[in-house]
Amino acid sequence: MFLDYFALGVLVFVVVTLFYAVIAIHDIPHLIAKERNHPHQDAIHIAGWVSLFTLHAIWPFLFIWATLYREDRGWGIRPDGKLPEKAEADAEIANLRARIAELEAQAAGKEIA
Repeated sequence: MFLDYFALGVLVFVVVTLFYAVIAIHDIPHLIAKERNHPHQDAIHIAGWVSLFTLHAIWPFLFIWATLYREDRGWGIRPDGKLPEKAEADAEIANLRARIAELEAQAAGKEIA
């Protein structure tokens, strides 16, 4: 008789532990997003709860989404792995604007001729 109750207690313990383990695992992307100050951390949290109903089928995508963003570098880095400098980016934007103005002037000159 004692072994029956002991087995029932072990079964209840295992079920409750598995239940809480699944809940804890589903929340890992949200914890990562919160730690990285992700701009979409609320959406990641909600999607984590939705992933419970999809048997965690979308969980890997949430994990990737949460880990893509870092507060110090944003969404991505340059191919050489360095952060872009603001002056460098401003210079490139100025060059592109000048090139656009040049092409627009050429297009306007061709239309008149």
